[in-house]
Amino acid sequence: MDELIENAKDGDHLAFAMLFRENYPFLVKYLMKITMNPDTAEELAQETMAKCVQKIHLFNGQSKFSTWLISIATNTYIDQQRKKKREKNWQGQEEVYRKLKWHFESRNEEWNDALEALGRLSEDVRIPIILKHYYGYSYDEIGRMMKLSPGTVKSRVHNGIMSVRRELKQGEETEGHHTRQRTTK
Repeated sequence: MDELIENAKDGDHLAFAMLFRENYPFLVKYLMKITMNPDTAEELAQETMAKCVQKIHLFNGQSKFSTWLISIATNTYIDQQRKKKREKNWQGQEEVYRKLKWHFESRNEEWNDALEALGRLSEDVRIPIILKHYYGYSYDEIGRMMKLSPGTVKSRVHNGIMSVRRELKQGEETEGHHTRQRTTK
């Protein structure tokens, strides 16, 4: 991998193609979890790889290459979200969740209530949770990626998980209530 990166820094197009092939699927899966939208994940992965080509000379090897890509992808997503907020483009969120759910089910991948509840969190809470619990990054690493203090990251992860747990608990109670109603009729 180090040789590929060095060759890519020297302008070797084949090395870039190999880096792209090795990292693109991982990047799309990560972006799918934070965007909750397959189309947006693909677009952001492509934009991230384009930025990688432009900025490969800045990669210093202090972190893993995949960590560097996740950092670029996360910041690209956050920038995109800021633009969307300014444009007030919040319509059709339920449609996005249905589309993502269909996407997972059509690939026989597990779609569970926890992921759905996670999708309802704001991205400033959802991203740290995904980076911590799906990818195993430390609070310090996440803090550097998102330009936040480790304490803020830890707080967001904790509060977000508590929120997901509360929502899942409410869902179980509601489901249990419906089951009891059906059996008592």
